[in-house]
Amino acid sequence: MLESATPPDAFAVRCTRLLLSPWSRLGLLVALLACAATAVVVWQPQRMLAHGWPPQLSGGTAVVLFTVAYGLCTTAFVPRPVLNAAAGALFGAQTGTPAALIGTVLGSGLAFGLGRLLGQDALRPLLRARWLTAADRQLSRHGFRSMLAIRLFPGLPFAATNYCAAVSRMRWPAFLLATALGSIPNTAAYVVAGAQASTPTSPAFLISMGFIAVTGLAAVAVAWWKRGALRGTSDS
Repeated sequence: MLESATPPDAFAVRCTRLLLSPWSRLGLLVALLACAATAVVVWQPQRMLAHGWPPQLSGGTAVVLFTVAYGLCTTAFVPRPVLNAAAGALFGAQTGTPAALIGTVLGSGLAFGLGRLLGQDALRPLLRARWLTAADRQLSRHGFRSMLAIRLFPGLPFAATNYCAAVSRMRWPAFLLATALGSIPNTAAYVVAGAQASTPTSPAFLISMGFIAVTGLAAVAVAWWKRGALRGTSDS
């Protein structure tokens, strides 16, 4: 069919193939993330902790807009602890926790979709190192429990794990469900800490900070153990 195409048609076909090639799509993903990171630097969402939400926005509208902004910010590598604390400071623990959780799943799904659509085809052939192959095998075969452990014991950058999971063959339902369930404890702890930041000696604040510290130490221990497990898997 291509052999009978006129020269302009053949040129258009070649251009289309080039634009839709794996490396072109990866370049688009990198450009989008660079633009998003630049917007974050200019906007500085961490100012919400000091200046609060715009006064003209309130009620349910403010919660919905914050949730959407939360998802977009996590896609652009804004640290979730800052956003979680802001959710607590702005809306309190009861409203801020579900808003932050929904924003977490929204941002994770957006990053996972972008990574899979624009980056997977180009990056999968590069998974040649033994430990990368072992990590990819773990995520592809045991996606739900692997992602659940990553979310329960935070240590790796949240957005980076979203894009790394997208390169694997993990399925959408396992990724989203593990993210939703695994993010609950630490998200709630940071939101409560943000809501109680004005009273740092209150039991709720101290308990939430203690929980964050314990899960952080547990994350280090799990990462050290998994490091050895991945090495053993890759050597076998």
